[in-house]
Amino acid sequence: MDKRLATIEEKEQLAADPTFWDDPKRAEIILKGIKINKKWIAQYDHVKEVYDDLEVLFEFLKDGESSETEVDDQYQVTLDNIDDLEFRSTLNAPEDELGCILEINAGAGGTESCDWSAMLYRMYLMWAEKNKYKVSLLSEQQGDVAGIKSVSFEIKGDFAYGLLKGENGVHRLVRISPFNAQGKRMTSFASVFVHPSIDDSIEIDVNPSDLEWDTFRASGAGGQHVNKTESAVRVRHLPSGIVVECQQERSQHMNRDKAIQMLKSRLYEKELEKQREEKSKVEEGKMKNEWGSQIRSYVLDDRRVKDHRTQYQTSNTDAVLAGDIDAFLKAYLMHPN
Repeated sequence: MDKRLATIEEKEQLAADPTFWDDPKRAEIILKGIKINKKWIAQYDHVKEVYDDLEVLFEFLKDGESSETEVDDQYQVTLDNIDDLEFRSTLNAPEDELGCILEINAGAGGTESCDWSAMLYRMYLMWAEKNKYKVSLLSEQQGDVAGIKSVSFEIKGDFAYGLLKGENGVHRLVRISPFNAQGKRMTSFASVFVHPSIDDSIEIDVNPSDLEWDTFRASGAGGQHVNKTESAVRVRHLPSGIVVECQQERSQHMNRDKAIQMLKSRLYEKELEKQREEKSKVEEGKMKNEWGSQIRSYVLDDRRVKDHRTQYQTSNTDAVLAGDIDAFLKAYLMHPN
């Protein structure tokens, strides 16, 4: 905390300089640093206050001025707060503070998997809404019968990437399929990829000569203008083979800018993955969108959602699919990898 307070003081002195806004990008990075550090200080101060209240209640109990129930309740509140702060302290990598871009792709299972991808999309949207994050759709490909084949969207807000980075991998659904006339139990898969949404605080150089551009008409909802002009763009980064699409904006120029940001996020994530692979092979095989490679199973008829990495599970499947995934995120981040 002392280091964070010193950092805040140092950055606030920079912000007081009359020439501070001469370089707007640098100014925004400094202000973001102040905001993030103040957020940590506020969380720490809140937990300390809760703990101090517990000590006071315990002294009151000794004097017969409070009950054991009051102390027990405050003890549990304190424990929960310390637990939450410890969990959040795991988000200490520079990229953890960023927003993120999520991609969901239907895997083995046809229409059933496309529907599963749409269910996962809704789950993350509801999680983002509960946590007061902003979401913007970047591209979407509808399924032939129902659901979605693929979707990419951005979740904007502090620590969105840090919280969701453990969602990277294959998600498996088991249920009585509404698309099967015999009412059979079906298994389907969808892959989720999470990339940090980089900002100006991270430098990623992309050579324009390494890019290959295509334009096309946007699909899905969006009004006449979006669908009748070639405003959507696709860019291929030749050295890496990474391809991204963007059809979010009304103009091709704006979509090109957004596509470049998405590409930089993918390149940054690829570099982070290289670094992680040097330390560990925990996520090896996650790209295989089929049996045996899932990170989490959602078994609806047995009312069970289980994470295969941490062994955390819950029977409240409805709540999970409605965006209540914090316990899974926490279990992953606190798990000794």
